[in-house]
Order: sequence, then C-alpha cells, then structure tokens
Amino acid sequence: MNKSQINEKANFLIKKSKKKGADDVDVVYVENANIDVGCRLKKIEKLERSESNDLGLRYIKNKKQVIISTNDLNKESLEELVEKASKMVSAIPKDPNCKIAKKSEIIRKVPNLKILDIKEPSINSLKNKVIEAEKAGLNVKGVSNSEGAEIGWNRSKVFLFNSNGLNVNYESSSYSIYAVLIAGSGTSMEREYEFASSVFEKDLEKTSKVGRRAGELAVKRLNPKKIKTSKIPVIFSPRVANSFLRHLSTALNGNSITRGTSFLKKKLNKKIFSSEINIIDDPLKIKGLQSKPFDGEGLITKKINIIDNGELKSWFLDLSTANQLNLKSTGHASRGISSPPSPSPTNLFFEPGNITPKNLIGNIKKGVYVTELMGSSVNLINGDYSRGGSGFWIDKGEITYPINGITIADNLNEMFKKMTLADDLKFKQGFNSPTMLIEDMIVAG
Repeated sequence: MNKSQINEKANFLIKKSKKKGADDVDVVYVENANIDVGCRLKKIEKLERSESNDLGLRYIKNKKQVIISTNDLNKESLEELVEKASKMVSAIPKDPNCKIAKKSEIIRKVPNLKILDIKEPSINSLKNKVIEAEKAGLNVKGVSNSEGAEIGWNRSKVFLFNSNGLNVNYESSSYSIYAVLIAGSGTSMEREYEFASSVFEKDLEKTSKVGRRAGELAVKRLNPKKIKTSKIPVIFSPRVANSFLRHLSTALNGNSITRGTSFLKKKLNKKIFSSEINIIDDPLKIKGLQSKPFDGEGLITKKINIIDNGELKSWFLDLSTANQLNLKSTGHASRGISSPPSPSPTNLFFEPGNITPKNLIGNIKKGVYVTELMGSSVNLINGDYSRGGSGFWIDKGEITYPINGITIADNLNEMFKKMTLADDLKFKQGFNSPTMLIEDMIVAG
C-alpha cells in the first residue's frame, strides 16, 4: 500500500474507535519483504521470498487496554477489528500505567539515519554470494563437511499513529550471511560458524571471507583437551563478550526494575563497573543495524550513556515503566503488532578500551580464551553466573591448544568490576563488544 492509503486506514480506525468510546488509540502498521537463500555442499537447498503487511490496534478505555491485530485491511475487517476491541476491553483488568504519547511528546521531524538500501538484490546475486561463502570454507585444508550457508535480505516499513496526532514512518533494510563448516572426521569432528551483516549490500563483508574464516575456526578447534578446575583469567572473544550486554539490558529493562526482579534494581547512579567502562545505546547511529528515528510509541530517540565511567545512569524505559518509576521515558519502547510497547535497547555497545587483544592476552600467564558459550544459567535476580563453554588455553601469553567441556562461574556484580576491554570493537549486530578480559573466574574442567 502507498502512504496515503495507510494514512486513510489508520485515521479510519482512530475515528471509529473514538466513536465507540475509546479514550486513547494507537495504530502500528508494518510491511515486510524477505528473501532467504541457503545452500549445502554448493547446491541451493533453500530459496524463499515472503511479503507481509500487518496492522495492530491498541484500544484504551478507562485505563484498560486491548491490542488486536489483522492482515486483512479491507473496510469491513477494520470495522470488525474496532468492534471486537470495544467489546473485549470491558473484560480486561485495569492498568493504571497504560497510556499513549502526548501531543507534546511525539516526534516532529524524522531524521535520516541511512538505514535503507532502496535496491532490492537479485536472486542470482544472493545465490552467488551464499555459494561463494560455503565454497571458500570447504576449500580450507582440514574442513571435511558443511552444515551449509545462508544469506538473507529484509526490507521493512513501519508506520505509527495515535489519537493525539502522531503520524510518522520510516523504512529500513538489512543483509545477513552465515556459514557453518565442519572439520575432522569420525569421532574427532568440530563445527564452527561465522557471520556478517549490514544495512547496505555494498557494505556487506566479502562472503568468501566469511566462509573461509568459519572453516579456519573449525580446523583450529580440532583435538581439544580437558583442563583442571582453577581460578584464572578469562578472555571472551567479541562474539561471546556481547552476551554480557544482553544480560545487562535485561537487568536494566524497566519491566525487570518495576517487578523487582533485577540484581541492579537499587543501583541507579551507583558505580557497578570500573571507571574505565562506558556502555552506550545509540538508536541514531548512521547505518546502525538496530537504528530507528523514533521508538515504538512515537517518542524521539537519542544516544544515551547507560554506563558512564562505571556508573549506572539509566534504565531502559517506555511510557508505562517510566510512569511506574515516576521517571520519563528514555525512548526505548519497542512495539509488536499484537503486543503492547515494552522497553528494548537498540545499538548497545561497550566503548572500546586502549589495549590491543594481543597485549591483553600477552599479559596472561595461564588462562582461557572463550569463543563459544552454551547454556543459560544466569540468575538476573541475584547476578549468579554459570555457563558452559569452549575455546583455547592461554599459556605464557600465547593462545595454544583448543579446550572444551568447561564451565565458567562467578557473579555478575563481581565480573563487571573485574572487566577490561580491548580496542577491537566492530559493529556486527545489535549488541557489540570488543575482546574482554575478566580476572579470577572459576573455570571447571
């Protein structure tokens, strides 16, 4: 649908809902187009294209809210949508914090964040890229098989409206590719993966590099050894170090804070990391993979130092959680078609440190370099941390033989304070971290 048709349908829903007695109304409309191409052993096994357009209506009356969605956008269906919402709302318990953005709060001018590649890729170009990736991995000496490679393209349009005059939209696109290669044979086989992503096709890492790196990583993991349980330094590679941002963002989510289920619920404006650590959320990052010019409630987004010189400066809040905490929304509302807004980070990252990964590793006499984490035994109520993993043994400042079957344990409160970051930050997804050192962790072999 074109913009004027979408506007017309949203205005119809808002007017109809108000006539039915709604106090406040908002409408979200999302269009998606996706192409996914997969191959295994140089043969295309997957080729899918999908398109969707979905609309969600949030109907608020007497501090009760109903969210209802549809992909049938003819007039009769939209009338039925309002009718259902007006009948359902009376059966819903009150939520004193449900609200929409006021006229004074909504964004006025939508910035251009360069998050849309208007060119749609050809099927042939995607086929060539994915085969090139896997082929490069298979050509690595020691690689014996492949679990395949896959490339995906997505383009989205997001429109938001509410009964206080909100009427905004933006478009975004993304590319992603991954390859999974297997090295060795018989009972001595190891698998590894590599991936890359970008907003623009021209910025996507050369796919042969992605596949070759996956193959090289798989070969390096061959013939792993066991290690003895000890308390030693742990280096986390960037692709697993970003998991700490995921734990942190969950602990700082307004819903966790209002429910009292976060180990950081009483730590606002207190030091929880060393003074060298800064963590930033930047929804306005140019070409950012999770960038957005406004949040799911139509509020302006802005760059925020979540952790500033080790101090916790902000939660992730939407209007509802902010209201419960007597604070202002931080512009972090994320909205689904059939669910109410909820806080969520965008481009969240550790600011890089001043030491190279080589020097960070070089200072360690004995320790482990972790490249994979497994399981999810992380208690975000008290901060207890225990995860399985694999990687490499560090001896006298050098990465040596592969190790597996280890368990890493500590408490996030202590881990945050013992953290040192390298200078190799790269933006590859929504959560990004440089190489990370955490001193004195219990590593069980």
